[in-house]
Amino acid sequence: MKRNRRVKILATLGPASAEEEMIQKLHEAGADLFRINMSHASHDLMRTLISRIRSVEARCGRPIGILADLQGPKLRVGKFKDGKADLVAGQTFTLDSNEELGDSKRVFLPHPEILQAVKPGHRLLIDDGKLHLRAEQTDGKKIVCTVIAGTKISDRKGVSLPDTLLPVGALTEKDRADLDAVLSTGSVDWVALSFIQRPEDLAEVRKVARGRVGLMSKIEKPQAIERIDEIIELSDALMVARGDLGVEMPLEAVPGLQKQLTRACRRAGKPVVVATQMLESMISSPVPTRAEVSDVATAVFEGADAIMLSAESASGEYPVEAVSTMASIASKVERDPHYPGIINAQRTPPEATGADAISLAARQIAETLNLSAIICYTSSGTTGLRAARERPEVPVLALSPIIETARRLSVVWGLHCVVTGDATDLDDMVNRACRVTVSEGFGKPGDRIIISAGVPLGTPGATNMLRIAYIGSDGASGV
Repeated sequence: MKRNRRVKILATLGPASAEEEMIQKLHEAGADLFRINMSHASHDLMRTLISRIRSVEARCGRPIGILADLQGPKLRVGKFKDGKADLVAGQTFTLDSNEELGDSKRVFLPHPEILQAVKPGHRLLIDDGKLHLRAEQTDGKKIVCTVIAGTKISDRKGVSLPDTLLPVGALTEKDRADLDAVLSTGSVDWVALSFIQRPEDLAEVRKVARGRVGLMSKIEKPQAIERIDEIIELSDALMVARGDLGVEMPLEAVPGLQKQLTRACRRAGKPVVVATQMLESMISSPVPTRAEVSDVATAVFEGADAIMLSAESASGEYPVEAVSTMASIASKVERDPHYPGIINAQRTPPEATGADAISLAARQIAETLNLSAIICYTSSGTTGLRAARERPEVPVLALSPIIETARRLSVVWGLHCVVTGDATDLDDMVNRACRVTVSEGFGKPGDRIIISAGVPLGTPGATNMLRIAYIGSDGASGV
């Protein structure tokens, strides 16, 4: 299945899209990989969804990536006597360790780490920022606040702390159990980590994962922005989670941060996903708003590796239409005459490595000679990542003998991943590349391609060779 766009689409599965038939429709409409939200999925449901995705993958013949999104620490207030309470701006309101039901004066906060970490002057945002409190006095057992804005609070509403660095890791007990279940399947390619605050939050997951899955850090807290370079270095990919980021930071700061994070990931050669509310109105409407179309287009123009659908595909009324709409927007943007110039303007110099030098040379040669495709043999996925970092104007086919590598690369910009056996020698490598190029619809007899690989063949991380080849008249051999 040949896509006519470079940016990838990540679709969330849920009640509206859990059946195998619907998963296949979403894949055919344009979804390149699927997200399982562990906030809502039980371990049994997760295993069922994985099985259905793999069945679709087997029928379609294309590697499909799977992302398991861990819930992370969800901070919530307790319950109220009447289920809710009315507040007035300027009044005093207290969050404390008393487990009694709350009222208009106070409420239980079942998170001692918050009671101990919040300092006077810190902001507490309740219910996605609808209620804004400012801490005035703290003693480790209660936080006396002033109501700055908002008039209502109700049972179990979420708490955001934009000014407070919590002394807890990103993994909760639920996350540890979910991570163990995810790893035990042996069939999940990415794990997304919620509410990352510091680079150390990744260390525990790395110890448990031991390279069996890629780690995608969700950037949704201001504390993560302050140490973003270290977090990118320790992550395999990033997700710009604009929903919670827009609660904890000023809304007007989010578009600039999206650009900053997208460009930082490209410099580092790490995939970046732009997520949340991209086609929000399509949860209940068959067509998006004009603003949403512009939002998706901006992420594509910016060179994001993937764009994500959440409730639109998980619980919306039009999941297939949402995916196909996103795919058509991306395809149109990538054909825009301004697109190559914008993408090229963001290109950064290669790092002083053989893989980067080879990738740069492959792009320049392919564009100068107007070749049909760049073919990169990759076992670990590194060669594919470096090729994508160049954002070439010609298609890139990533050939790997390891299906897990091909699935993991399904989130990466511009890579058309194909699972194929390891080449036995240089002639076999060229012939195999030519056959795949023709069979996948990227070339025809007489076209030229450029091949990058490592010699000795099959050596991970040893990309050191380029070869230009003509596709033979039989479409199955190279010259």
